[in-house]
Amino acid sequence: MIKNMFLAVLAVGFLATSCSDDDDNNTPNLSNLTLDLDGLEALGDDFVYEGWIIVDGAPISTGRFSSVTFPQSFEVDANQLADATTFVLSIEPTVDPDAGPADTKILAGDFNGNSQIIVNSNLVADFSSATGEYILATPTDTDDTNEASGVWFLNNSADPAVKGLELPTLSAGWKYEGWAVIDGTPISTGTFTDADMADDNAATSVFKGDAGNGPGYPGEDFIQNAPSGLTFPTDLKGATIVVSVEPYPDNSPAPFTLKPLAHVVPADAANHTVIPMSTGPVSVLVGAVKR
Repeated sequence: MIKNMFLAVLAVGFLATSCSDDDDNNTPNLSNLTLDLDGLEALGDDFVYEGWIIVDGAPISTGRFSSVTFPQSFEVDANQLADATTFVLSIEPTVDPDAGPADTKILAGDFNGNSQIIVNSNLVADFSSATGEYILATPTDTDDTNEASGVWFLNNSADPAVKGLELPTLSAGWKYEGWAVIDGTPISTGTFTDADMADDNAATSVFKGDAGNGPGYPGEDFIQNAPSGLTFPTDLKGATIVVSVEPYPDNSPAPFTLKPLAHVVPADAANHTVIPMSTGPVSVLVGAVKR
């Protein structure tokens, strides 16, 4: 009887040891991936950032985050991290039915065997050659006294007018948006993907006059239905005209971080006259990723 009990105790001990060994063997080998990114803005409650490493051509999530205070570190499978060729940062819905990365990829860089790489937003587009022009005019009303209350991204120095923006084609998941920042309040002129066509709200804008949709280029007349705190018609002299790059779907009614073109309307700006834009405050985002 004593012998049988002793054998039973040995068996239990062997099983416990075996289970412990199995648990140890199943413990994943993890490494830290550290992000030190500059210029990202908070996305609000409906969207988050998500990192991805590309391993054998497939994306593997490195974790989601909403804080834009850096550096931040994430535990990642060590073997996968060592084999990764690329890091990508995307913008994802907070409630996301899709396990893969969204089209709104904002930063990327290749490891090429390096332990630390520089990532940038050039995969959205390269804005180094972006230029812009606009005029002050209100073609959607019949009152010639309000011409400084509208902005249109076109060049009318010859007939017919031509587009006023030279912008690169954006990658999937992004759109351009025009803005007039009036007394510190940004008011959208509409989103668009092609500067040679009217913007997306050409036929639905509540701000325009009642005489039509305006020319077939991005722009807006601020004639009626002013937001709270503003009065339309207005005078855009002294306002800042901006072209931003927005995630699509958009995370916020305010301008996004990327603003490749901007210009303060001169106090002596003439109506119906071409005004050149300047390089905006943020045309590229950068950061470091270390594995």
